[in-house]
Amino acid sequence: MPEYLAPGVYVEEVSFSAPTIEGVGTTTTGFAGPTVTGPVAGAAYGGLTAANSPTAGIPQLLTSFGDFQNVYGGYSNLNFSGTATINYMAMAVKAFFDNGGSMLYVSRVFSPASPTDAGYATATAGNVTVAARFPGAMLTGQQVTVTLVAQKTQNVANLPAGTLLAQPGATPTFYTNGASGTFMSNATPSAALPTPLPANLYLLTLQVTAPGASGQQQMYSNLGFDPAGANFIGAMLGVNPPRAIDQLQNQIYLSFGTGTITPIGVFNDLFTGGFPDPSVSTNATPSVTYTLANGDDGAQPNNQQYTTALSYFTPLEDIAIVATPGAGAYTDQSIQSVALIEHVSQQRAYRVAILETAPALLAAGFESFRAQMDSSYAAMYVPWVITPNPLAAAGTSIPAQITVPPTGFMAGIYARSDEQNSVAKAPANEVVLGAIDFERHIGFAEQSTLNPLGINCLRFFPDRGYRVWGARTVSSDTSLMYVNVRRYLVYLEHSIDNGTQWAVFENNGPSLWARVTDSIESFLTSEFAEGNLLGTSPSNAFFVRCDRTTMTQNDLDNGRLICIIGVCLLKPAEFVIFRIGQITASAQS
Repeated sequence: MPEYLAPGVYVEEVSFSAPTIEGVGTTTTGFAGPTVTGPVAGAAYGGLTAANSPTAGIPQLLTSFGDFQNVYGGYSNLNFSGTATINYMAMAVKAFFDNGGSMLYVSRVFSPASPTDAGYATATAGNVTVAARFPGAMLTGQQVTVTLVAQKTQNVANLPAGTLLAQPGATPTFYTNGASGTFMSNATPSAALPTPLPANLYLLTLQVTAPGASGQQQMYSNLGFDPAGANFIGAMLGVNPPRAIDQLQNQIYLSFGTGTITPIGVFNDLFTGGFPDPSVSTNATPSVTYTLANGDDGAQPNNQQYTTALSYFTPLEDIAIVATPGAGAYTDQSIQSVALIEHVSQQRAYRVAILETAPALLAAGFESFRAQMDSSYAAMYVPWVITPNPLAAAGTSIPAQITVPPTGFMAGIYARSDEQNSVAKAPANEVVLGAIDFERHIGFAEQSTLNPLGINCLRFFPDRGYRVWGARTVSSDTSLMYVNVRRYLVYLEHSIDNGTQWAVFENNGPSLWARVTDSIESFLTSEFAEGNLLGTSPSNAFFVRCDRTTMTQNDLDNGRLICIIGVCLLKPAEFVIFRIGQITASAQS
């Protein structure tokens, strides 16, 4: 407490209320899986490593499908060791945002086709190498063009250091602006720029046209030749560009051999035909085009790569929903039954998994896959969803519709239901937006066999559309058989965990116990008022106990504060039963 030494009036701020607990978010989602481009979890490609780039392999937060396209590419199909595969990740991300999702992390999976497979496309001419920043077949066959931009100038004052000037010719005369602000000849370092200035003096810059992740051509202008300059092409389009957004979105990088790099050396590496006078109409502007080759999408991923990709979600505490869209179509079925469920089952993970089966299965196939797991932290949805094919075009053989896993749709529906209702409500009886059909129609009789096993069905109802018709986890524990019960418990646990960190290392006595009790009771009272707990009053909806009845002297001696919390949770009305019988008119009266 403060010391009072001099007489006077002391005004101090004190708090008479317990620290508040704020509910955590429940809609942020993490998807792990292959994409056509983008940083790879746990790997270094194209020189981009965790040691020299803060973005290498880190899952990126996306708030729209446009964000996904700019970093991880578009809808283009993948090719695993020669086998074309639908880009399930892109379709899942689109379905997620279309169905109400707003925040999504993506962790890219890439499985090299062989121990020596680098995966990224390259092109080399002389001392210049142009390479894809990330592995993938997307840039194979794509072209990168470097064009010289020459602007006649007589005003050389205030040009930044590193600026390159030249007089045309088969062997151009170059002048560079040094740190002192004086232009000196590269050919004769002691020779300064002549006065008066030559009539045919040109300011030289570079322009690069390269493919972007979304498929659109990207143009990079006003690039320089001098490594000491702020806009040097080898830095702005280098292995590690200065801006983090460029490290994510620039699809290519350029390197200029080894040893000392000079402006004139960069010019000669790029343009071997000299510098023809641009004022002569018959002279073409010098340019060079590199055609990238040998990039690939690797092999079909397996459990090991997914385990690595999912591990990158661990420190991202805001993620509440995790899925691996398309994993059901891969040979390694342990991706979900082992890697994904182990990830969400970690202590203090505070998240749940959405599972999918392989495509084109019948009821027996659903049951066989379900039999491989038992977890209240996961929910399974069947069948796959038929949706419009974004790659379809008139007059081509590309099908107008494709079949995709339900994972992306369900993650978006979870988020939509949480926003419109709350996490305490089951994300069921919700419309599946973007579905034009299901892979197969599941009827009442078939669902009667699947539902008790914890297999949630997507069904079509005339005049009511395509809906989620199930809300169970894949757990044998009947107290945790419903998705909303598990997710709401996770929400309460995570919120109380975050909101009571202030109590750590406080004096473990009645004053602390009372403050902890008041803090949690206030939070649960708010939850009761919002209709998230069952009961006619707070006293029968929950209890909080933190006193000597919950702790022994041994607990106190070992620094343990133990608080017991009981909540009465709402279960969904899964079976709505109306009993109707005949009565007579006299009985009615």
